[in-house]
Amino acid sequence: MKRVVAVFRQQKFEDVKRALLAIGCEGMTISEVKGRGRQLGVKESYRGSNYCIDLIPKTRLELIVNEDDLEDVIDTIIESARTGEIGDGKIFVSDVEEVIRIRTGERGSKAV
Repeated sequence: MKRVVAVFRQQKFEDVKRALLAIGCEGMTISEVKGRGRQLGVKESYRGSNYCIDLIPKTRLELIVNEDDLEDVIDTIIESARTGEIGDGKIFVSDVEEVIRIRTGERGSKAV
């Protein structure tokens, strides 16, 4: 099993969610986060004053998937979250040793 963490633009969340549901990926955890990468923030003007918002609001999506589904999930997130502009986000993939469903005690891929 793999853990997929994707951080991307907030305005792309509905597109990503809809695309993941279309491929049968239903379980997900969503968080609103702030951060920055190469984008280094956004310069804004307000009432004649210039300022920089250096921590940009983003959406963090976490999924646990079976290895057989990993590439489909990654491709789906990329296709639905991409705008082609700097700041589109990142996807992180890591191994998951064990998953346990609390309600039933099921373990492994049955719990996903």
